[in-house]
Amino acid sequence: MRLIKMLLVAFGMMATMAVAQTPPAPAAPPAPDPQNLWHLQLSTGEVVILLRPDKAPQHVERIKTLTRAGFYDGLTFHRVIAGFMAQTGDPKGTGEGDSPLPNLKAEFNDLPHLRGTVSMARAEAEDSANSQFFICFQPTIRLDGKYTAFGRVVSGIQFVDAIPPGQGENGAVTGERQKIVHAWIEAD
Repeated sequence: MRLIKMLLVAFGMMATMAVAQTPPAPAAPPAPDPQNLWHLQLSTGEVVILLRPDKAPQHVERIKTLTRAGFYDGLTFHRVIAGFMAQTGDPKGTGEGDSPLPNLKAEFNDLPHLRGTVSMARAEAEDSANSQFFICFQPTIRLDGKYTAFGRVVSGIQFVDAIPPGQGENGAVTGERQKIVHAWIEAD
């Protein structure tokens, strides 16, 4: 009987230790705030993105600044790779253009690149993000910690899915392009 009690006490301690070692669940995203809801009216429908200034404050501020200046209105998705992502934000439409603002310092964070994640595109240099961004079609964990994720699609992912893939090298769109008709911040 004494042996059984000792075993039960030991088992209880092990179970308590196992529970104590379980990592906490990730923090839930903040409740939607109209200041952080970014709307993209595409040719085929409206996409709503929850911006995450708690994870990438400078990148979110850049998106808001450019959006309020009308920078994204009329821009096309110039690079679309099926099963990977759709990229826009280049006024030249080639992937080589940016806004007139200076590049941003990377704000790599713990937001994973899941389906619907919105992240800044950049050149080879980590601190080269400016105005271009991409939306992930599916989870792409190899991008985690290498690109600044700053938001996630919360409505209209079907309109992102409907963006036709590029036919050119590295996903370059050579035919008719999907465009951002108008972008705005909900609070405005």
